Amino acid sequence: MKPISTPEAPAAIGTYSQAVRAGDTVYLSGQIPLDPKTMQIVEGFENQVKRVFENLQAVCKAAGGDFSRVVRVTVYLTDLANFAKVNEVMAIYFTQPYPARAAIGVASLPRGSLVEIDAVMFLG
Repeated sequence: MKPISTPEAPAAIGTYSQAVRAGDTVYLSGQIPLDPKTMQIVEGFENQVKRVFENLQAVCKAAGGDFSRVVRVTVYLTDLANFAKVNEVMAIYFTQPYPARAAIGVASLPRGSLVEIDAVMFLG
């Protein structure tokens, strides 16, 4: 196993790595919408989703890949009514074939975030 990290995404705020590569698979930890420079949550739901995808994209790049190699994402939302907006923003970052995805409604997320997303990327 090899940990992956980049200053282009928020530093881990707990006992985890931004991502871990195991063979040809990279497991990306959940990202919340922290600006990596300020470590503050960005304002507005759409901006939060974009920031999360920007953070994930930076970790993918650090691992030697990009979103075209992402095979699965999991979206955690404090309000599932926002799921349509996630779809709109995701279409900016991903093209067909889209990765497999799950969406989960949760009571709360770290630092009051409205969204968190994790991913699995295959580099083989």
